[in-house]
Amino acid sequence: MANDYVSSLLLLLILIFFYSQGTHSASTVKFLPGFDGPLPFELETGYIGVGEEEEVQLFYYFIKSERNPEEDPLLLWLSGGPGCSSISGLLYENGPVTVKHEVYNGTLPSLVSTTYSWTKISSILYLDQPVGTGFSYSRTPFVNKPSDSGEAKRIHEFLHKWLGRHQEFLSNPFYVGGDSYSGKIIPALVQEISKGNYLCCKPPINLQGYVLGNPSTESDTDKNYRIPYAHGMALISDELYESMKRICKGEYINVDPRNTKCLKLVEEYEKCTDRINKPLILTPDCEETSPDCYDYRGLLTTYWANDESVQRALHVNKGSIGEWVRCDWDMPYTHDIKSSVPYHMNNSIDGYTSLIFSGDHDMEVPFLGTQAWIRSLNYSIIDDWRPWMIGDQIGGYTRSYANKMTFATIKARRRTHTRVQTRGDFHHVQKVVQWSAFVT
Repeated sequence: MANDYVSSLLLLLILIFFYSQGTHSASTVKFLPGFDGPLPFELETGYIGVGEEEEVQLFYYFIKSERNPEEDPLLLWLSGGPGCSSISGLLYENGPVTVKHEVYNGTLPSLVSTTYSWTKISSILYLDQPVGTGFSYSRTPFVNKPSDSGEAKRIHEFLHKWLGRHQEFLSNPFYVGGDSYSGKIIPALVQEISKGNYLCCKPPINLQGYVLGNPSTESDTDKNYRIPYAHGMALISDELYESMKRICKGEYINVDPRNTKCLKLVEEYEKCTDRINKPLILTPDCEETSPDCYDYRGLLTTYWANDESVQRALHVNKGSIGEWVRCDWDMPYTHDIKSSVPYHMNNSIDGYTSLIFSGDHDMEVPFLGTQAWIRSLNYSIIDDWRPWMIGDQIGGYTRSYANKMTFATIKARRRTHTRVQTRGDFHHVQKVVQWSAFVT
């Protein structure tokens, strides 16, 4: 009896602890450890509970537009993975601060301001999803395994609850953005929001469109196009490429095991590209722990985000997670959207604007594959292939379609480094591709 009483009391205390954290907690952050002085922008962090019992607590970072938050667009930004924290977007891609690239000396890594932040023209909501990503967590151990389609529904629920607590943004134009694996989630999420606006969920979300960088769309197709991409970039010989085309017949991933000639050619291809850093082929393929590696900042971010003072400043619920990792590659997850092309088609039929951009040195999701699925939509071209400019320099190339979709390449970069690609902010990209979402 005594043991039962103690067990019940402990369970009650645990429940009180977690629920006292609040299912919809939000805090203003004015200072961040590692950044010198007060933040020159408005940052809010918090949790939104989703699910029947709100057992899933999704963590977000929200930064108001530095221009006119009352009228500027609101952008939800999702990172890829699945299982990569949205802090990747905030610190590496389009946020107002970044990790200073310097050799780790045992002290807290530094943050510095950027000049290229998309928050100069829009408010951005960075979301850690699915549950178990970044600082998002579950109150119970019995959570359904995340999936592509399930995440579209969960994020939709998150948005309605977040906007319910931030009703001043209900009328702002709303967009969804992300890169890499979020290319599977975002088109489904856009469709989910669109349906919800008509069928179930009030007030409606003022959805206008979406933006994707080197998006995963059809996994096998994306991977198959690495071979012609490698040939175009002189990573494999003409002879090897012609032999692969003839013998493998365009299928380099799910090769028939009886086609031994193709398997041998694929092996030769892999020998040629094994030491290529596929996300950005211009950079060395080295360990993240090397200060000379471009991804060394990932290690610095890990040290920063695991610091107790940082988690206090971000108002992370103490004890809610173990060690923070930027990307949880071992997360249990169901990949149930095999292709996001049907979602793109439905979204364009519903009239939503989209911008698909590709860093042209990203071999992980090569632009050739992205162009292929865009062609499969069979929409007429309304603005043919042309360079877009930054001043008097070519920043990349672009083409627009009748379904309100624009495709753009970013010269000599990967999908996630638009801060360097545009030498400024997202306004340049929007201006040159004539996508009116963020341009006044």
